[in-house]
Amino acid sequence: MEIKTFGVIGAGQMGNGIAQVAAMSGLNVIMNDIKQEFVERGLATITKILNRGVEKGKMSAGEKDTVLGKIKTSVALEEMASADFVVEAATENEPIKYQIFKDLDQICASHVILATNTSSIPIGRIAAQTGRPENVIGMHFMNPVPVMKLVEVIRGIATTDETFNTTWDLALKFNKTPAEANDYPGFIANRILMPMINEAIYCLYHSVGTRENIDTVMKLGMNHPMGPLALADLIGLDTCLAIMEMLYGGFGDSKYRPCPLLRKYVEAGWFGRKTGRGFYEYK
Repeated sequence: MEIKTFGVIGAGQMGNGIAQVAAMSGLNVIMNDIKQEFVERGLATITKILNRGVEKGKMSAGEKDTVLGKIKTSVALEEMASADFVVEAATENEPIKYQIFKDLDQICASHVILATNTSSIPIGRIAAQTGRPENVIGMHFMNPVPVMKLVEVIRGIATTDETFNTTWDLALKFNKTPAEANDYPGFIANRILMPMINEAIYCLYHSVGTRENIDTVMKLGMNHPMGPLALADLIGLDTCLAIMEMLYGGFGDSKYRPCPLLRKYVEAGWFGRKTGRGFYEYK
């Protein structure tokens, strides 16, 4: 199936990154969000990143303008009717995602693949909100999208080979490295990553070490590019908590119980970089 127009639902840190790589691959992109200010902020982020690429000599000003020219912003979900493939990158909230997929199922042509960038919500559960479960799939990008090479491609129980192969090929077109995962809570990446982050938070909670020392041990001892607490701030503590709750609820295993300190920070509105305060403070 030929894909010419690519839809992205959500213009936040994941959505605008997905829109950028899609436009850079030559596709026409519709980037949608619920408010004009959100899509404008997303487009401004893309422009800033591309300008940095021009300054570093990685692309010409003309190439930057071509990429930006391929991105159309939208606050009307109905405009997804012209998309050949749609990725949802809304907040990690089940009712919100379910409603988006119910709406897209009515708006988009029956052959259009509806993908989700969910970090942990089962694909089958999302697919059940539509009348096309065979055309629903997980396409989980890593943050920051323009930099990170991995895309997890997750089959739901009803996902067809055609849907899977189209999504896999699209990841390659975006110059990403796809990896296949089956439909379990957290898939591969977050089933491994989030318990590690959660344990680092427990280390802070139990005063095993300071935030700086915990991150230093993991960076220098395990050769991680970023410490787990700093990484949690980058991902968003609200997202980390949502994923841990999905793992805990999905498996019923106490090893996935979210650290009380993580919950406390989220309840205080300390989500990390996006709010200026998490385990670290940001200007």
